[in-house]
Amino acid sequence: MNKLTTQEIVDLSREYTFFSWSVQGQVNPIPVGKAEGIFFWDTDGKRYYDFSSQLMNTNIGHQHPKVVKAIQEQAAQICFVHPGNTTEVRARLGKKLAEVAPGNLKKTFFALGGAEANENAIKLARFYTGRHKILARYRSYHGATHGSIALTGDYRRLAVEPAMPGTVHFLDPFCYRCPFGQKKETCHRECISHLEEVIHYEGPDKIAAIIMEGVVGSNGLIVPPDDYWPRVREICDKYGILLISDEVMSGWGRTGKWFAVDNWGVVPDMITTAKGITSGYVPLGAVIVSEPIAKFFDDKYLYAGLTYNGHALALAAALATIEVYEEDRLIENAAKVGQYLGRRLEEIKARHPSVGDVRYIGLFSALELVMNREPKEPFDPPVMAEVGKVLKENGLFTFIMAKKDMGTIVFVVPPLCITESQLDEGLALVEKGLEVADKQVK
Repeated sequence: MNKLTTQEIVDLSREYTFFSWSVQGQVNPIPVGKAEGIFFWDTDGKRYYDFSSQLMNTNIGHQHPKVVKAIQEQAAQICFVHPGNTTEVRARLGKKLAEVAPGNLKKTFFALGGAEANENAIKLARFYTGRHKILARYRSYHGATHGSIALTGDYRRLAVEPAMPGTVHFLDPFCYRCPFGQKKETCHRECISHLEEVIHYEGPDKIAAIIMEGVVGSNGLIVPPDDYWPRVREICDKYGILLISDEVMSGWGRTGKWFAVDNWGVVPDMITTAKGITSGYVPLGAVIVSEPIAKFFDDKYLYAGLTYNGHALALAAALATIEVYEEDRLIENAAKVGQYLGRRLEEIKARHPSVGDVRYIGLFSALELVMNREPKEPFDPPVMAEVGKVLKENGLFTFIMAKKDMGTIVFVVPPLCITESQLDEGLALVEKGLEVADKQVK
């Protein structure tokens, strides 16, 4: 088989395949040839700093030999078994997830991604409580399948409605753009009283669960106030509502803890996860539930199933990935380098008038760009496109939000194996992009 040229790879991909969340005629993908650690190279040999861990999932870095070897060995032994059968990797991974998950979270339902995990978490919540409604936040993304897109609060939901019935959205604890018009010094946690008011309007006895991202990811990287998660936990306990933490993006060391909720000592009733569980090497999702929920199904039929529930190749990748987190001390590195990242972002904000806010926890961070620091007007999308172009030309790849109604944001979410010196090198390239935005500040 003849090797394709770089242009052939791009042209054939555009002609015969769809790309996510984009106008198909405008996509301009990087044809990736190889990757290692925090870097990847295109098929012409140009190197890029991966400052979004691809899609906030390649947490351990690219091509870690331990995970590659585990996949190879499992593939040589057995790739797939009927989901009603089991394997050694299924037994070992189930136990390991119970060990790293907080509190009494014990039993896992496997899926192939975050959307499937959230779909099945909603099923479990409705079966367990006998209630129907699910509360989710507006600045949220929970997946693109029928149920998970209904949970999603952002603009992507609107184009495919009607979706799953029974979902009600509420406002976020977004301190930089407080929907309640407050500042930190005047805040009385209106976001909490608002949530409880919504619960009363919707009927507490009708609500099965509240689902929230541990830290909001693609909708602006919103780190909640320290008392937010604990107080939502209290509200759920008060009304008998299950609390689900969507840790698809914020889990697996990204915030300097195994899961984002660990930062606030909160034990949800379920955790949904994917992405970093295998670092993206093989697709896998999971719903980890508390012991009471697990026991509920001991004598009740579980109306949930997937062909690839417990896919052996994916589970082997997950086991090896978790070993890498532990052996390479990547979660500790995320916490340590994350503190350094926070200081560096504050310095960048002070130097660049286009940076209105910086938000960070561990190696999960973003810079919100604005035309003016008051009244915080987002840039027009063409400006952000130019910022992205400059970053790409200088060898840095990252996720950029360019929605006037959601914000104009540059994400800094590198693999957890990054060093402080590598971070500095990448941030210097980010500043080249910010110079473009600085020129457009009013």
